[in-house]
Amino acid sequence: MPMYMDIHEIKGATADAVATAHAADVETQKKYGVEYTKYWVNESGKKVFCLAHAPSAEAAEQVHREAHGLMPDKIIEVQPELAEGFLGGVETNSAGAVIFPGGGADARDPGIRTVLFTDVVNSTTLTQSLGDEAALAILGIHDIIVRDALSALGGREVKHTGDGIMASFVSVASAVRCAIQIQRELDKHAEADPERRLKVRVGAAAGEPVEQNNDLFGSTVQLAARLCAHAQPEQILVSNAIAELCLGKGLLFEDVGEVSLKGFNSPVRAHAAAWKQAN
Repeated sequence: MPMYMDIHEIKGATADAVATAHAADVETQKKYGVEYTKYWVNESGKKVFCLAHAPSAEAAEQVHREAHGLMPDKIIEVQPELAEGFLGGVETNSAGAVIFPGGGADARDPGIRTVLFTDVVNSTTLTQSLGDEAALAILGIHDIIVRDALSALGGREVKHTGDGIMASFVSVASAVRCAIQIQRELDKHAEADPERRLKVRVGAAAGEPVEQNNDLFGSTVQLAARLCAHAQPEQILVSNAIAELCLGKGLLFEDVGEVSLKGFNSPVRAHAAAWKQAN
């Protein structure tokens, strides 16, 4: 059965009120062959995101209409593997609200995610100059370093892009620290084995699940990918939102100004995360 995510504006609504509405959905859903599985509450952004299995978007909306009348501002069909890859965390409290892994019932997950891309510099040239087998071995070093960093800092691999990895994080600061660990480990590798030096670009952006592109993390994914492509070799380039959300986290950024990115009508302010350690 298809999976849908909807988004509600909840100005003035409390977490308890959302829990009551979700309970009403659960009471009503069987009539329409729908299963509302869980929801995310973003109190600061005044939004709620609901995830449901349903025969159609109309059936999912009909449950809301009959149960409590709180209709979504938008609803989209999502691929289950993408929802799991981006949002992860299946732990919910007794009311059905997703909570941070290992968190208490009040540690509600707001659904906001940071998307991170890595990109191996000159990966095509590596293949042409070294041959497939040797190039794959070097690219394998990237994969090990990135996956170790994801494991250490709570990231989830969404997919391998061929010459990089796309990942998702609950914590903005953890995403930046992951990028820093990746660059530092690659730097250590280059010092130990200069013949197999590997340079990587990293780009990251943060956003909500359903955006103006009417897709799961549509704009956030595009921005993270474009920032990665725009980054210099060995650079970590992040969106302005990430730099702002990391204030007070002990992370350093250089404001690189507004950059023009493919697919974006207006220039985007970007920041480079500092990762090189002082000698």
